[in-house]
Amino acid sequence: MESKIRRKRLPFNPPFFYGWVVVGVSALTLFFSGPGQTYSVSTFIDSYIGDFGWSRSMVSGMYSMGTLAAGLLMGFVGGLFDRYGHRRMTAVIAILLGLACLWMSMVNSVVMLLAGFFLVRLLGQGSMSLSGNTLVPQWFIARRGRALSLVSLGGALSSALLPPLNTWLIQSSGWRMGWRFWSLLLWAVMVPVAYLVTRDRPEEVGLSLDGGTADGVADDMNFEAEGWTVREAMGTRSFWLLLFCMMIPSAIVTGLIFHQVSVMEQVGLPPETAALVLSVMALVRLPTALVAGQIADMVEARYLLAASLGGLLVSMIVLMLADSVYLALAYGILVGVMMAFQGIVSGVIWPEYFGRRHLGSIRGVTMMAGVVGSALGPLPFGFAYDIFGGYSQVILASMIFPLLGVVAALVATPPSRGT
Repeated sequence: MESKIRRKRLPFNPPFFYGWVVVGVSALTLFFSGPGQTYSVSTFIDSYIGDFGWSRSMVSGMYSMGTLAAGLLMGFVGGLFDRYGHRRMTAVIAILLGLACLWMSMVNSVVMLLAGFFLVRLLGQGSMSLSGNTLVPQWFIARRGRALSLVSLGGALSSALLPPLNTWLIQSSGWRMGWRFWSLLLWAVMVPVAYLVTRDRPEEVGLSLDGGTADGVADDMNFEAEGWTVREAMGTRSFWLLLFCMMIPSAIVTGLIFHQVSVMEQVGLPPETAALVLSVMALVRLPTALVAGQIADMVEARYLLAASLGGLLVSMIVLMLADSVYLALAYGILVGVMMAFQGIVSGVIWPEYFGRRHLGSIRGVTMMAGVVGSALGPLPFGFAYDIFGGYSQVILASMIFPLLGVVAALVATPPSRGT
């Protein structure tokens, strides 16, 4: 295996392990997944409804259809990462995501809206996130939790900055200019950084996992280098239990965030409060992710997964009771903590259970499930609003899923071959 790796040069030689540079690139990649994430797209939804007279349920349906179609391709995209590497794939995806943002700035029909949702979800929420979450596990094992916690800061900053920035862009220059702004930024920043700085694995530049300082993890390194194929992983009970656990927050949180403005208006809170809650979610994720990364290096990942799903349940209860800005902020804090732990656990648990050799393909399949979950999430919330005039019924019914997820996480033990 080692002899087949063609040695490449580093673009520069920092006085520390180059894996930490890769961490920075991955964090930037997660930041620039933002234009395809629900927290960013949601800021444009009311503009479409106001300018074109489309119903909320229709826009939700287009978003769900586009997201679902994008999610079904994530397994294929993951295989491309394993085949062509993160350096080339991330640069190409950033170029295409910039074009997708340009397309969204020209939307004037339902068909164009559906195509635009498909493109930004496939390239942003799907492919850019896949890149950011699968590159770092190729460079770290003993410090994987800590490294991924730093990567997650890119996503947290994105979710904190994009909603108010988009709101300002829309109010000052219009929603079309808001999308064009992200096109230019992707091409000017993300594309050159991805191509010039990224290196796919430490072995290809003559380095070792963790910079050669990961004492006492030789057996884990051998296991991860060998890894499970997608087919082998899908033959285990744990794979499907974890997949179920990952779909739950994808569906519920996406549904709530997609309709965040409307949810807050239902209890008499202005749109600015909805944007503030989104920012609070992101700001809480910043310090929580650092703590979660430290904990993930010491505590079994399935227990953290169960805890995060329990936190989701508590946050939904608080949302049901929210009738003031303070309770709305408490809801945002709880969701931010949950998302921080969920992000770290999802980055750690898949290579921990199935190795890193086929990680792109495996995470592609798991992200496909996550994207499908996020596709289904907004739809019942949109229909509930149109039918009942509110969201209480659908939030209450959705609480059963975090409960089931806690049980599934606890029984999802690490698999072993031949069992």
